[in-house]
Amino acid sequence: MKKAIALTSGVLTAFALPLVSLAAINNVSDLGSFVINTINNVLVPVLFAVAFVVFLWGAFYTFIVGANDEEVKTKGKNLMLWGLIGFFVMVSIWGLVNILTGTISFGNNTGITGGTPKAGVQVGQ
Repeated sequence: MKKAIALTSGVLTAFALPLVSLAAINNVSDLGSFVINTINNVLVPVLFAVAFVVFLWGAFYTFIVGANDEEVKTKGKNLMLWGLIGFFVMVSIWGLVNILTGTISFGNNTGITGGTPKAGVQVGQ
């Protein structure tokens, strides 16, 4: 288990190191934007990939390795279940965050816009 944690932290560090070294952070706002962008563009896809791999590994254990062994089948089913739970939790949190950012104005929203104006005569100017 310790090897898996060390490997995961090493992989995450390897992905994040170029982002940190190329970051031009001038103030706190830039730092916050950098952290949020790093989470959205690096951490979330890695977590989705890990959940997908866990699900596939469980399917492999259930259908290939444990074809004749009930104990291995049970282990594979549990891995598949944990992979699905991971997907469900991540998608739920992602949806809640999108609902919150869509309904609460954090100062960067300009309000509801009517889209691009049509060419021709515009009334009310």
